[in-house]
Amino acid sequence: MPVRKLIQFLDENSVKYMTIRHSRAFTMQEIAAKAHISGKEIAKTVMIKIQGKMGMAVLPASYIVDFESLKKIFGTGNVFLATENEFKDRFPDCELGAMPPFGNLYDMDVYVAETLTEDKEIAFNAGSHTELIRLTYKDYERLVKPRIFKFSWKTVSFPGDPSERWHNDL
Repeated sequence: MPVRKLIQFLDENSVKYMTIRHSRAFTMQEIAAKAHISGKEIAKTVMIKIQGKMGMAVLPASYIVDFESLKKIFGTGNVFLATENEFKDRFPDCELGAMPPFGNLYDMDVYVAETLTEDKEIAFNAGSHTELIRLTYKDYERLVKPRIFKFSWKTVSFPGDPSERWHNDL
């Protein structure tokens, strides 16, 4: 079942959403395939630390965080990927790695990659590795009030090529 705190928040704010169940999956690309949703429409949550403060970077599943861009945006070299040990206790109602991108419910800032704002709808982990919630991006933005920046790179895999090529989406 999706995180009760999130469902209650969505219901209290009269948001229309859909819950999507899928077989257990851990990577966002795997989830997108099992749920039959484009990787660009699946929003993944990446936990980051900016000058020691925990935050959420939210971007399409088919993209990666460009930490050099974040360092420039925040004017500091102190921007890092958070470790699981640093954030695991902040989400007691979620499975590790399945946190929904609602930092406002967990007392932390949220930063959205500009590319995600182009999607009419987004889907994201609902606190477990077997459920997603899908809603309009406009509702998400209205509820979370994230700061929006260009900080992601699109990953592109080529058939037959085991390596990945990275393309800057800036």
